[in-house]
Amino acid sequence: MASTMLSLVSAALPLQENHKGKMNLGSSDRSSFLRKEKRNPFMKTKSFGRINMAIAVNTSRFEGVTMAPPDPILGVSEAFRADNSEMKLNLGVGAYRTEELQPYVLNVVKKAENLMLERGENKEYLPIEGLAAFNKVTAELLFGAGNPVIEQQRVATVQGLSGTGSLRLAAALIERYFPGAKVLISSPTWGNHKNIFNDARVPWSEYRYYDPKTVGLDFDGMISDIKAAPEGSFVLLHGCAHNPTGIDPTPEQWEKIADVIQEKNHIPFFDVAYQGFASGSLDADASSVRLFAARGMELLVAQSYSKNLGLYAERIGAINVVCSSADAAARVKSQLKRIARPMYSNPPIHGARIVANVVGDPALFNEWKEEMELMAGRIKNVRQKLFDSLSAKDKCGKDWSFILKQIGMFSFTGLSKVQSENMTNKWHVYMTKDGRISLAGLSLAKCEYLADAIIDSFHCVS
Repeated sequence: MASTMLSLVSAALPLQENHKGKMNLGSSDRSSFLRKEKRNPFMKTKSFGRINMAIAVNTSRFEGVTMAPPDPILGVSEAFRADNSEMKLNLGVGAYRTEELQPYVLNVVKKAENLMLERGENKEYLPIEGLAAFNKVTAELLFGAGNPVIEQQRVATVQGLSGTGSLRLAAALIERYFPGAKVLISSPTWGNHKNIFNDARVPWSEYRYYDPKTVGLDFDGMISDIKAAPEGSFVLLHGCAHNPTGIDPTPEQWEKIADVIQEKNHIPFFDVAYQGFASGSLDADASSVRLFAARGMELLVAQSYSKNLGLYAERIGAINVVCSSADAAARVKSQLKRIARPMYSNPPIHGARIVANVVGDPALFNEWKEEMELMAGRIKNVRQKLFDSLSAKDKCGKDWSFILKQIGMFSFTGLSKVQSENMTNKWHVYMTKDGRISLAGLSLAKCEYLADAIIDSFHCVS
């Protein structure tokens, strides 16, 4: 709270008393005071009877800073926590929950952490590029061990602050070395993509992706927009489990996308946040990235371990840049490190060691794959149950089969902003305003309640 100080000018400056008993400032002192007032924007004068008083207001230098709007995704959780309803559901944030809707720490993560304690590992700074063991296994997990791009040392891998930080490093690289190049982003896309490129001052435009008429992929529109983009643009692609729609291209469509990107001399830029978590198979979920790498294309890939290992708070991920030569990869890596140094200096070690222990140990790796299959399987079961409930309860004959065609932790319901608001205001179902729901935050027991909310919002709210 700003403080206000009152000071009598008569106490601060020499006064003259005339023969009529009036008190006035001396002429020279009055001029001096006025000059001081003019220089000080935080000082005002007020007259109280025959006495002038100076009011100095301690105003913040940050008065011009406006209040930022709440984050459209994280703000959902804040509103959810303030709701006292027993029926409330948080389907906004993409974080896995058990059938009891509780956070889940994977068993392999606990075992990997126990290994770290047993070894008595220290907390020394990592190199700028991160933990070497992590960088090795994360590239192999993405491209496949023995992939030519790894064998030929054509991949520049730098540990980043999960997917967001890795995308931000890549955006800074684009801004610095590809000035004026545009990034094409799917419409719609993850809510933070545009923020990242805006902050990096990288221009972007959208390509068509979602078709509201079919609640499916607008493949023709996507191809047309990629073709129409300026040559040499970066095309941001979701490697699997597209967020927010859950709609992925087919293998045949991925081939066509690669054809067009090659024809236009574009640079593919993958965001891989759900490897192994979408289908339950690490290899299947990396097939799109490996297709482009097998064609000899240079590309960028951001990775995250928030979802597939449940390391949300560890902020562990990587940026990988596949180059045409080992020499180019070495130079790109050096510049990524140069960008990271003033940004955050070096990355955290705890999550990196967890990933290195899990992926690098055959027994833990196999156990992780089993746990991922269980998590992916639970979401598939919830998806099926929600479809069954919608189909059974909706007497208007709407086709809800698009829910089964989507993949990953999200479902794009097709609900409008006002319908999504009805979901929250009437049914206490918290979700993003674009109609996306996180099935990872839904239990089988709550599917019928959610179906009632969706049917009411879809048919009764226009």
